[in-house]
Amino acid sequence: MNEINSYIEKNKERFLEELFGLIRIPSISSLSEHRPDMDRAAEYWVKILREAGVDSAEIFETAGNPVVFAEKMIDPEKPTILVYAHMDVMPVDPLDQWKSNPFEPEVREGRIWARGANDDKGQSFMHAKAFEYMVRTNTLNCNVKFLIEGEEEVGSVNLAAFCTEHKELLKADIILVSDTGMIASDIPSITVGLRGLAYWQVEVTGPNHDLHSGLFGGAVANPVNELCKMIAGVTDANHRITIPGFYDDVMEVDASERAMLAKAPFDESAYKSSVAVKALQGETGYSTMERTGIRPTFDVCGIWGGYTGEGAKTILPSKAYAKISARLVPNQEHHKIADLFKAYFKSIAADSVKVEVTSLHGGQGYICPIDLPAYRAAEAAYKDVFGLHPVPVRSGGSIPIISSFEEILGIKTILMGFGLESDAIHSPNENFSLENFYNGIRTIIRFYHHFSN
Repeated sequence: MNEINSYIEKNKERFLEELFGLIRIPSISSLSEHRPDMDRAAEYWVKILREAGVDSAEIFETAGNPVVFAEKMIDPEKPTILVYAHMDVMPVDPLDQWKSNPFEPEVREGRIWARGANDDKGQSFMHAKAFEYMVRTNTLNCNVKFLIEGEEEVGSVNLAAFCTEHKELLKADIILVSDTGMIASDIPSITVGLRGLAYWQVEVTGPNHDLHSGLFGGAVANPVNELCKMIAGVTDANHRITIPGFYDDVMEVDASERAMLAKAPFDESAYKSSVAVKALQGETGYSTMERTGIRPTFDVCGIWGGYTGEGAKTILPSKAYAKISARLVPNQEHHKIADLFKAYFKSIAADSVKVEVTSLHGGQGYICPIDLPAYRAAEAAYKDVFGLHPVPVRSGGSIPIISSFEEILGIKTILMGFGLESDAIHSPNENFSLENFYNGIRTIIRFYHHFSN
């Protein structure tokens, strides 16, 4: 560890400046005007990986955003690790809530503040620097491939096709990903499960144009009101989802695994304080950690309609919209859930409105066995760096492509994340601890050591 620490200390300022160059590229995949920025991000990654020591790095075009592939093959007989990451980021709205420019990274209070600081530019960059260390110190003892995509935040809509077309290129023994988190900076954990996702946009139409609310209110259905009623009807008083058939394929977690998950430290008061709420809520009969890890959910991600500008405008709007997501657990098929929601949501609409439901994207959940040799290598690596045995946890988040990797490539994934709840990913003031950034590099290097040996 002394040599690793010395290398990081010597190069830490360079690491940050190189990472900041990547962060400064506003590679927002959901906004079409940022398509040129996706190309810039891909070119930047090729430069970084070549400088780190790969044999080759190139950009592949897809039907959407580009994919970067790079590799270093030291011996075909040795094991191969495929590192997956994404170069795209979420939009920054609402911009007025940021304390600094989201694409001009700043270091304050021992943290990097910027969009992508954690998700996933900061975490993916740890892999480039860990790889660089092993190449430059001649300690790399396995083959390494990098697959970096530009559409993770919009559901990896073209990556499955890329994987299908390039199976031979992507052959590996294990996939390594840092796009998850830890329980706390001093409590290491490894994510062993991810939830799946189904995501829709709904449009509810009443009259064929906006109406005067005094002349027509009370006689013509208000689509905003109706949409709110419909959304409210999708969950019951126990916060269970009312869509018929929704729970048919839910894999119930047995008592022994629930007991293991319960061993993870959890401070409810601190949790509430961190998000400034007085009370928590969720499905009756489950703990907070279970609600976010092993149970499906239903959430409105955005809702709008009518007049939202300054001052008053007395109208009965013609249309109302919402973006809605369901987090799914392993064994729930996202296409099936998408169809169930569409049918149910239309069935509960009043005759006074018309409803259109569009599926935007989705993905399956994922479970990682904890007896895999690669998982045990990850455990040993965390123990080397943090001095503690990592806790296995199930994440409430989704990385849709992970299940596709297993289905298409036949490869399991190890999820070695170093983010914290306080990092505010997808929100204003996203940040990433410098301590976790450097500890991530150390841990990844140690993973390679244990996995190769």
